Amino acid sequence: MSSQELVTLNVGGKIFTTRFSTIKQFPACRLTRMIDGRDEEFKMIGGQIFVDRDGVLFSFILDFLRTHQLLLPTDFSDHLRLQREALFYELDPLVDLLNQEHLLQPRPAIVEVHFLSRNTQAFFRVFGSCSKTIERLTGRITVFIEQPSALTWSPDSFKSPSSHFLLVIKGMLYNQTCVVCPRYVSIKPDNRKLANGTNVLGLLIDALLMEGFHLVSARTLSSEDKSECYCFERIKRPEALTMNKTLKPETTITSEQSQKKK
Repeated sequence: MSSQELVTLNVGGKIFTTRFSTIKQFPACRLTRMIDGRDEEFKMIGGQIFVDRDGVLFSFILDFLRTHQLLLPTDFSDHLRLQREALFYELDPLVDLLNQEHLLQPRPAIVEVHFLSRNTQAFFRVFGSCSKTIERLTGRITVFIEQPSALTWSPDSFKSPSSHFLLVIKGMLYNQTCVVCPRYVSIKPDNRKLANGTNVLGLLIDALLMEGFHLVSARTLSSEDKSECYCFERIKRPEALTMNKTLKPETTITSEQSQKKK
């Protein structure tokens, strides 16, 4: 590759090298005028163009120039400063994406597990802010009913509403002959059939951790009934925003518009 096909930028002391063609995809961008020598504020010195701006934020600018997508880290919080940099470089498609800040913010998913243990029974009520999380979780749970007469196991139907579900362990269920049929629970990938509420709680917590959740808080609601509440949170990484193809990078910016941005 010819060195004439590359351009090196020194942005705030950080060195970036890219193709001329990467930048020239956006003729109206100030970077294009820099490398063409049409912006008198910036000169080529020692084979580099020095730009007295934030070098860390420029890495996101360059990534957008290369991919036409904006993908920021989950913990990114400098949206306003990045938007200011995009305005400085007169990169309108990026400015438009940054105006959709609500789409860029990481969105937490919340799950609450309420556990109640009373005598030989255990009750779980699980609430979720995302119905898909509840669907995946219930898909891993199987409830079995022990049939004493035949000493066999039969899976019971287990359905849930869109945002929560109720799970009963060793509930007092009666068959047609009025015989008590204990309920047992299995949570994939563990194949054990459990009847102890504490063991099921541990397995349920493991399932949530495997789904990427982390425990935020745990509190006792009632010590007499052994009623507890566990709150879990998972940060959903925002998806990459792609430049609208109807926005033509070739659109020129008038001198009046340029002055307003400065």
